Amino acid sequence: MPAISIDRTLRRVSIDARDPAFYRDPLAAYAEIHAQCPAFFWEERQQWYFAGYDLVNALLRDRRFGRQILHVATRDELGLPLPKPHLKDFDALEAHSLLELEPPAHTRLRTLVNRAFVSRQIEQLRPDIEQLSHALIDSFADDGEVELLKSFAETLPVTIIARMLGIPVEAAPDLLDWSHRMVRMYVFNPSYETELDANQASADFADYLRGIIAEKCRTPADDLLTHMITSEKDGERLSEAELVSTTALLLNAGHEATVHQIGNAVKTILQSGLPAKDLFATETATALTVEECLRFAAPLHIFQRYALSDIELDEGVTLRKGDKIGLLLGAANVDPKKFTGPNAFRPTRDEGANVSFGAGLHFCIGAPLARLELNLALPILFQRLPNMRLKNEPEVKDAFHFHGLERLDLVW
Repeated sequence: MPAISIDRTLRRVSIDARDPAFYRDPLAAYAEIHAQCPAFFWEERQQWYFAGYDLVNALLRDRRFGRQILHVATRDELGLPLPKPHLKDFDALEAHSLLELEPPAHTRLRTLVNRAFVSRQIEQLRPDIEQLSHALIDSFADDGEVELLKSFAETLPVTIIARMLGIPVEAAPDLLDWSHRMVRMYVFNPSYETELDANQASADFADYLRGIIAEKCRTPADDLLTHMITSEKDGERLSEAELVSTTALLLNAGHEATVHQIGNAVKTILQSGLPAKDLFATETATALTVEECLRFAAPLHIFQRYALSDIELDEGVTLRKGDKIGLLLGAANVDPKKFTGPNAFRPTRDEGANVSFGAGLHFCIGAPLARLELNLALPILFQRLPNMRLKNEPEVKDAFHFHGLERLDLVW
């Protein structure tokens, strides 16, 4: 159990996000928070956080909050520091990111991209995902052991999203490297060295994408990137900067969380002792198992938003314009008021939706793709390797935001 201090009266919580006992298994801390103050002021973070399912779900949809703030206030007004010069390339990629925008810019961008991610379009990828899953397993099935993240969990989603976009699959190692270096920026208090490295990765990623975009303009193809280049809304097309940001986001988000979720799911299922043949016996059983893995071992634990005005929440929390709040998706998924015995892995559970993909305006655009990949890849993996087991206790990444494994060594 991590060291956690809770003042129930003042609703203040002290907990070190870098404490291995916390980030390796935050469920015990979440249980304490749910029992004492699911809306709390996190001392170390100096902002309000929310853990209850109903409130997190409502705040994700509440238009009084947004992912950006400078469209309604100035830096001077809010006392925000100036952008860091050494992060200019990282910030440039973020500037037009769907994840960071609010309407009307968000609406325009999302409309141009959304068509490729609706379920009927994604369903057409089923044969590709199945074929690739088998091909990857073929490459290590006779070895008797594998480190699953690099050999399977990383390669599958990055290959699929690259093919969708029309990015050469041979670039996958670079795409993964750039992505991993960039997402380190989202942990609490990244170091100066991390910032420099993320900025360099952003610059290299953007340069690469500009080259690909130029080639697509010269030679259009039947892929998502060409679609984004040529699509119009109200007579407008995406600018090069918007194309670069959107493509980088889709490549990063299109695999980063899915990698963690495949690893988390395999670890969870193997540690549960439940027979995989039952968990994946039918499409319905598979879907329930996948949703329970998403609930119980979510890859993303925090989604942050700004108060766009002075707000008084019903919970007695007073927020000023520009205040940041943290929505604990991982905690909401184990709220005992929503899920019975929430800290137990029960694949037959059918108690409503998890919030692992968010909700509202910024609901994950790639959710249908991620769900299809999980619903196909996990059964194939367990059918092909029915005797696989954990070689050792997997090490959890030192990053509270993203709950994932450093590596996942399996033997059979």
